[in-house]
Amino acid sequence: MIISSVGAGDTPLSGKKIINVRGDPDHPASYGRLCSKGSTLHLTTQITGRALHPELRVTRNEPRRRVTWDTALDTAVERFADIIKTHGPDAVAFYISGQLLTEDYYAFNKLARALVGTNNIDSNSRLCMSSAVAGYKATLGADSVPCSYEDIALADLFLLTGSNTAWAHPIIFRRIEDAKAANPDLKIIVVDPRKTDTAAMADLHLAITSGSDTVLYAAMLHVLLWEGLIDEQFISQHTTGFSELRAQIREISPSAAAAICGVSADDIVKAARWFGAAKAPLSMWCQGLNQSIHGTSNNAALIHLHLATGKIGQPGMGPFSLTGQPNAMGGREVGAMANLLPGHRAP
Repeated sequence: MIISSVGAGDTPLSGKKIINVRGDPDHPASYGRLCSKGSTLHLTTQITGRALHPELRVTRNEPRRRVTWDTALDTAVERFADIIKTHGPDAVAFYISGQLLTEDYYAFNKLARALVGTNNIDSNSRLCMSSAVAGYKATLGADSVPCSYEDIALADLFLLTGSNTAWAHPIIFRRIEDAKAANPDLKIIVVDPRKTDTAAMADLHLAITSGSDTVLYAAMLHVLLWEGLIDEQFISQHTTGFSELRAQIREISPSAAAAICGVSADDIVKAARWFGAAKAPLSMWCQGLNQSIHGTSNNAALIHLHLATGKIGQPGMGPFSLTGQPNAMGGREVGAMANLLPGHRAP
């Protein structure tokens, strides 16, 4: 982020007014592009509505009064320590934001578990990404996304589901547009009940009935199986339980799924064939899959498509969850969830 300012002062920003921001063209993720939050970042420096100094009230019935930072911090520490001393370390909890840097996450994790002595710590991933976390662990054995932004330029098929990427992840969407412009033969499948801006550029839009995602992906896997578009060698070497999965989806044919999903059987077959024929399919999804009563199943069913075809772990392909916060993964990597230890280890 590059900031433009006017005015004078003793320090680089002292007494100045920020008038504009622009992207850093050398940034490896954005290439200088900004989303709406980034382009309006300078507006957050306005004084209106901002707390300029700490305030304190000893009881709820008295008005707040301005205090120094030392007084505010000392009061917070004393109250916190008194609760722990009186009621034990599990009387407190830490719920931390996905906006933090990985190093900040680590410090909070160390504070909670090593100093305070409580396991009551969770990051925003508990709400935002918990289904993706559980889906990755159930299918791949670890909550570790096997893709990167660099894969976008190398993919020849995008399966975008549960995400209006054009609005929610506009920088990523620009990279998808770039990939399409560079390769006109690239296919884009969008799964969304609504006709979103993302769906508007799809080669195939599957406007499924809300909540029928797992059935759709099971039917696509059905097609991949019966048309010989799976990778038997990869399945044999790198997966377990596939025969049981094959039996479970035997009756979930495209025609059966069509009645549940509200889309045509032909379109389900087309989506499966495109996925099976693609050299590098990249699936991307967000809260439309995750924040569901069967969000983990949604994630697992989608990841199964990559495992069945062996299209994972190589450039341009794989299941790529799109997080709702800039560093939710960083928090999970250092164990900032109650059911995780650093390095994605189980307690």
